Amino acid sequence: MARLAFIGTGVMGAPMAGHLAKAGHDVVVFNRTRAKAEATGLEVADTPAAAAEGADAVFTCVGNDDDLHAVTLGPDGAFAAMRDGALFVDHTTVSADIARRLAAETRLLVVDAPVSGGQAGAEKGALAIMCGGTAEAVAAAGPFMQAYAARIVHVGEAGAGQQTKMCNQIAIAGVIQGVAESLRFAQASGLDTAKVLEAISGGAAQSWQMVNRWPTMAEERFDFGFAVDWMRKDLGLALAEARSNGAVLPVTALVDQFYADVQAMGGGRDDTSSLIRRLPK
Repeated sequence: MARLAFIGTGVMGAPMAGHLAKAGHDVVVFNRTRAKAEATGLEVADTPAAAAEGADAVFTCVGNDDDLHAVTLGPDGAFAAMRDGALFVDHTTVSADIARRLAAETRLLVVDAPVSGGQAGAEKGALAIMCGGTAEAVAAAGPFMQAYAARIVHVGEAGAGQQTKMCNQIAIAGVIQGVAESLRFAQASGLDTAKVLEAISGGAAQSWQMVNRWPTMAEERFDFGFAVDWMRKDLGLALAEARSNGAVLPVTALVDQFYADVQAMGGGRDDTSSLIRRLPK
């Protein structure tokens, strides 16, 4: 049993912290909104530093770069309270720049480990985790992350985990737009959309988004986790990184603007499949 701190107990962090506790670890949690921390049923700390005091490993899953900086390096941040050689694992989707800055704290073992799989994956303990950092740090994190992961891949040095998550979001953006356009085309043609799905999901067009979101998109239901607001944050990170590394992302930039349209329609908290809302029936 290890002494662990988990900072950020939202829809992703709360179940992840719960899985660590179920695995037998002593878990202390912190959340900016204390009620969310208390809802986990775990020990609650008043500050990130208090949560990290004496911890063997500290995990974070917060909102953005500023939030991550605040809970690590800000006043009452975790890093000042962590012992030399302790493990720090960040599951937030943030910029590669802040991941590298945190990894520069060489007295700690630091892993940037964004996740894919959404709320359902977190609850089922079946997340895909892409890890950046040293081999030593990722090896230390692996046994803990296995409590809530179906796949853990060490993709490279510090920041590479975040860059890989950007690849994930770039791929998803184009796929969702394609599924949305395909569904609207089927509807405009007067086709039975369930039969169309049955026909095309068994071939080269098949994707997770098609199989899992086509039926709910057809029913105009968009309450399945990862929100448009968060997708725009993630696509913004990818587009910013592309400006620095020279990658060209025309489809990603276009879909990002389509998501801006959905936000303007009041759909910022709808899940990402709500992209179809901007396509007329």
